[in-house]
Amino acid sequence: MPRLKRARLAGGYDLPKRLTNRLNASLENWLPEKRLFLRSDSTTRFIRLRPVTQLVAIGGITLMFSWTMIASSILVIDAVSAGSTRDEAMRSQSAFEARLDQLSAERDARAAEALAAQNRFSVALDQVSQMQSQLLSTEERRRELETGLGVVQSTLRNAISERDNARVAARDLGADPEQLANASRNEEFSVALDILSGELKQAATERSEAQKDAEESRLAVEQLQQERDAIIARNDEILSEVESAVAISTKPLDDVFRSVGMNPDTVLEKIRSGYAGQGGPLTPLSRSSRGDAALSEREVKARQIMVTLDQVNTYRIAMEKLPLAMPVKSSFRYSSGFGRRWGRAHEGIDMAAPVGTPVHVTGDGVVTFAGRQGAYGNLIKIEHELGTETRYAHLSRIRVKVGERVSQGDLIGDMGNTGRSTGPHLHYEVRVNGRAVDPMSFIKAAENVF
Repeated sequence: MPRLKRARLAGGYDLPKRLTNRLNASLENWLPEKRLFLRSDSTTRFIRLRPVTQLVAIGGITLMFSWTMIASSILVIDAVSAGSTRDEAMRSQSAFEARLDQLSAERDARAAEALAAQNRFSVALDQVSQMQSQLLSTEERRRELETGLGVVQSTLRNAISERDNARVAARDLGADPEQLANASRNEEFSVALDILSGELKQAATERSEAQKDAEESRLAVEQLQQERDAIIARNDEILSEVESAVAISTKPLDDVFRSVGMNPDTVLEKIRSGYAGQGGPLTPLSRSSRGDAALSEREVKARQIMVTLDQVNTYRIAMEKLPLAMPVKSSFRYSSGFGRRWGRAHEGIDMAAPVGTPVHVTGDGVVTFAGRQGAYGNLIKIEHELGTETRYAHLSRIRVKVGERVSQGDLIGDMGNTGRSTGPHLHYEVRVNGRAVDPMSFIKAAENVF
């Protein structure tokens, strides 16, 4: 029994060898055995390369070459797609800003037209007021003339009656000096009556002309009111379009801060606390001739637009303070993402590239650490505003010092393989109020906004 058992064990050990020999024999025609001679001063040795060994080496080389080609293609595709995405985002931003500028210019033009129309309307009202005053004075003068004319006509009728009676008496009794004086007085009354009649006709003519001018002025005022109403309506429409545009523009900015784990209200409050200066002389408020209700409505809408524009500007300031840029501008490959890895938390992303690849700071800040730290290897920590911090690990060279202030895009180090690392790469972390967040949320936020 022991011999049989040993024979079986020996046969089991020889089985792989026999299979290898058979495989070498089958591959001998295509891959004949090679010998690699190694000579020294005293001896000569050789290494035998069997067909199976050659097949394994060829397969490994082919696999490595294929992997290199695939990785290079992925890097090229990523670089091209990233460039096209950034270009498209920049074009969209430029178009949006141009549209806002166009709407703002059109709003200013309509406001200037409305102000000019209001000025013309005020001038027309003054002219109408003057014409109405002239018309009233002319009407009063006409009434006075009519009253005086009535008195004169009554006196004249009496004088004519007395004259006729005097003539009759003169024919009967003969003329005397007193009767001749009465006749002379009647002639004077007749001349005065003619003068008053002429003045009355002239006053009536002036009244007709004044009424005509007043009617023309009224029509001109109505036309100016229609033009002013149309300009105000167009101005309100432009204000509504601007209000909608700026309201829509705040949503992606609000989503950016929420996507990176930051409260937009808290961020805006911090920014406003640092940009809260006010001053300048006070000027009196203007009043509108259309009434306080319409003016109040436009003021409320304009004030809301200004508030929203201030919010957009505050968001812009906050975006400039966040680390949103790419730390590596050369070609690289994402070799590891944020989250659980090998049973432990990976608090950043890994970007693989050759040793010495430039590493740039992703936002304005101050260097708080620059040196070697455990598994991080050569590490740089940069503190940004709004409670954010970025870390750049496994560097081969550090180009900044503690306390140095850096700006977005500055060169701070070179990619390396220091610390706990399996190959040259950059370990990039972003922390908000001490808590690690996914750096890709900042990178994608920058792509979505800019």
